[in-house]
Amino acid sequence: MTAAPVAEFRHARLAFGNRTLWDGLDLAIAPGEFVAVLGPNGSGKTSFLRALLGQYPLTAGELEVTEAIGYIPQQHSDDADPMALRGRDLVGFGVDGSSWGIGFFGRKRRRQLVDTALDEVGARAYADAPLGLLSGGEQQRLRVAQALTGDPSLLLCDEPLASLDLTNQELVVELIDTRRRTANTAVVFVTHEINPVLPYVDRVLYLVDGRFRIGTPDEVMTSNTLSELYGSQIDVVRVNGRLVVLGGEDAHHCVDHTIEETQPQ
Repeated sequence: MTAAPVAEFRHARLAFGNRTLWDGLDLAIAPGEFVAVLGPNGSGKTSFLRALLGQYPLTAGELEVTEAIGYIPQQHSDDADPMALRGRDLVGFGVDGSSWGIGFFGRKRRRQLVDTALDEVGARAYADAPLGLLSGGEQQRLRVAQALTGDPSLLLCDEPLASLDLTNQELVVELIDTRRRTANTAVVFVTHEINPVLPYVDRVLYLVDGRFRIGTPDEVMTSNTLSELYGSQIDVVRVNGRLVVLGGEDAHHCVDHTIEETQPQ
């Protein structure tokens, strides 16, 4: 028997005024599936996540989604002094509702949930260190842990690799993929750079100017498909196992799938 999707869009449309981000979107995300969401700024990548979070209601169509959602936001800021805030305090926000979380718990149960999440990402060693003294990679591990405190069946990741070096990008992706494999957690991963996640991706949702394509990386990341989406010639080549996307003068310029973008997200 096939497991029910953790999220399913049916004939979905999302628009703001006269601007349509997508229309006629049919997408069912299966447990344990890794979906990468790609496209230039302003194409609706973050809006797609916000629709899944219930923050943006659809203009038309239907969306059914699990309540067990973990969320790694694009940018994370804390009102507290980063030198006063410990790593475990940041993770605890996912438990007590100070950020996307799962409600209030007793102190003992809260600590158990925090420790379990810290262990899952291998961050117990620096859990009591001030956040301001931790590296970007260590801080991102803690944010992944925060998203896991609710034992999610769907993990939403909004540019979690931004500002990380290649080594830490690989570590963060491996953490997320380990969670996917061990707990059958579906992953929706918004990114500008597909190469760090390419070995793990099952399907790609590519959004451009109200148009979209859904399929495996081999189906979507092709010269023909991207040229059709962008409305001008786009060339996709593989160099040493990496995808390199080259656009013409009239398209967004893409090198190694990092797209030069001028529109706000």
